[in-house]
Amino acid sequence: MKYADRKGNVIGEDNGQDKMLKKLYGTVAGRMLVKVLVNPVFSKIGGAVLSTSVSSLAIPSFCKKNSIDMSDYEEVKYTSYNDFFTRRIKAGRRLFNPNPDVLISPCDSKLSVYAIGENLHFNVKNTMYTVYSLLRDKSLAASYKGGYACVFRLTVDDYHRYAYIDNGYVTRQRFIKGVLHTVNPVANDCYPIYKENSRAYSILKSENFGNVVMMEVGALMVGKIVNEKGQRYVCRGQEKGHFEFGGSTIILLFKKNRAVIDEDILNNSRRGIETKVRLGETIGHA
Repeated sequence: MKYADRKGNVIGEDNGQDKMLKKLYGTVAGRMLVKVLVNPVFSKIGGAVLSTSVSSLAIPSFCKKNSIDMSDYEEVKYTSYNDFFTRRIKAGRRLFNPNPDVLISPCDSKLSVYAIGENLHFNVKNTMYTVYSLLRDKSLAASYKGGYACVFRLTVDDYHRYAYIDNGYVTRQRFIKGVLHTVNPVANDCYPIYKENSRAYSILKSENFGNVVMMEVGALMVGKIVNEKGQRYVCRGQEKGHFEFGGSTIILLFKKNRAVIDEDILNNSRRGIETKVRLGETIGHA
């Protein structure tokens, strides 16, 4: 996977996480292991281990391997790996443009943008989705035709807390469980796997961008989405939630003519290149 910074420099990413997933889903032995890994009991055990004090021993080597600059983050003693993974950034290290017409990134990530058309299919965590299959709601999906789907892919070196993109009222909230289907043809050596990751979404009735779907996509295994629940008024830049350990993606859906995405991001997306963005950074306007 390639991504570009905002200056146009293209970087080839050596993503160990993607390589691991290809091995898991691309071999018979790997697929057998996946069946065990996605068992709810195993997921709970994995999450519990990452919350123990012993797991904190893995933090120094993880930072070194992924070139994480810890000077950006609050100086605290982490009690576990999960405590480290959900670390908070220092005040002032992510600035939000106060102009209400400016569209800001909700997180640190690699961003791809897609125009929502009749036959739009896009990749999220190695699974192809349509807007309908993401939302599981035909009428809601149809209302975003002609708009934009913004897919923010977080990697292990990113800040795993995310924020609201505008002032507004949070209304509908929904959680969709992850599923794993294995197809086992009798006379075939190929055993494809179809999966959907767990995801949560809410609708932000924003003051400047209309009704925006804000979705978080977690991992099938130990990943966890942690959001504050309940309908409420929120402010631009206010923290919405965080991911615990596991691959993570955030998706924003905009209705037609409600957001204009910066041209460099659109050009990169057309070429199959993600754009590296940071929490609070300008990515477009109303």
